[in-house]
Amino acid sequence: MVAVKLGNKISETLKGKLTLGARILQVGGVKKVFRQFFSVSEGERLLKACQCYLSTTSGPIAGLLFISTHKLAFCSERSIQLSSPEGKSIRKIESANQSENAKKPSQKYMELVTVDGFDFWFMGFLSYKKAFKYVEQAVSICRMATTTTSI
Repeated sequence: MVAVKLGNKISETLKGKLTLGARILQVGGVKKVFRQFFSVSEGERLLKACQCYLSTTSGPIAGLLFISTHKLAFCSERSIQLSSPEGKSIRKIESANQSENAKKPSQKYMELVTVDGFDFWFMGFLSYKKAFKYVEQAVSICRMATTTTSI
């Protein structure tokens, strides 16, 4: 089990995870959430959806990282708006890197670096090795875009 420091607002995090879980049930499953909230290209397949946290300056945000044959997309209960220097909300992934806490090697992190120099840090995966394997697979299929949204 990976411990994630959630700060003083653990109740907000738990409420958000419950809200996200309820939304997934309402929509009819993870695949339907992916199709409803992210534009899906013809022939695009969802490879994996992983529960994790997106690291932000205001603390971790619980959500789902969707890994498809065309993109990585993060969905949470909180609204996240990120734009590239050109004002786009889609970023092309340059690389995916593994990292760990030097003092607690069991705490693993995944860094996604975009071609425009933006870093996305994810942590708290239920199965880190499996999630990274799917991310590597997706990145090798093609250079992809990362989008963020809320549900």
